[in-house]
Amino acid sequence: MTNFIPVFPLAIVVYPGEMVNLHIFEPRYKQLVNECYKEGKSFGIPTVIDNKLNEMGTLVKITEIVKTYDNGEMDIRTQGLSVFRVLEMIKTVPDKLYSGAIVSYPENVEGLGKRDLMKRVVNAIRELHRLLDIDKKFQKPDEELVSYDVAHHAGLSLEQEYELLGLMQEIQRQEFLKRHLSQVLPVIAEMETLKERVKLNGHFKNLSSFKFDD
Repeated sequence: MTNFIPVFPLAIVVYPGEMVNLHIFEPRYKQLVNECYKEGKSFGIPTVIDNKLNEMGTLVKITEIVKTYDNGEMDIRTQGLSVFRVLEMIKTVPDKLYSGAIVSYPENVEGLGKRDLMKRVVNAIRELHRLLDIDKKFQKPDEELVSYDVAHHAGLSLEQEYELLGLMQEIQRQEFLKRHLSQVLPVIAEMETLKERVKLNGHFKNLSSFKFDD
């Protein structure tokens, strides 16, 4: 399936099912949001990395216009729907300030994937948060969590989040997160150990003395 959608390129990755709050201030995107909300249409957020527009993005729907300011700016809530691939950018759309794109929707195998693998991923993310002294709670019970629910909590770079967006099977996404966390956790743990050593430096130390053999 291919179709034309209005696009709002941003330096973020949005995953299907994710709720994203946006502040809209540019005239072209105020027009886009007003039209999409009025007509019940969705729009696309293709990911921008290093000022370059990438081919993958996510179709989103506006769930609520939270606030409209006197100057026409808006706070809106959106929800990710499905991953798309840009086939052709339409930079100038007749009678519109915003741009659009012809997109296709690659087959995306979602579902729960491997539950034992997902459990390991979730536990690793919680360990990461413990080491970093971060308190974050997931919005679903553990048994319902999938990769899209936890990817933003795993310490991925924007490039890595985009790479995960391009994986079209849940098991692939789970494996990707597991590999990332298995590389990151030992580094963070070592940093924590180093931090404790630095804290001790200069402090009075209560240490047991070495006992020589009689």
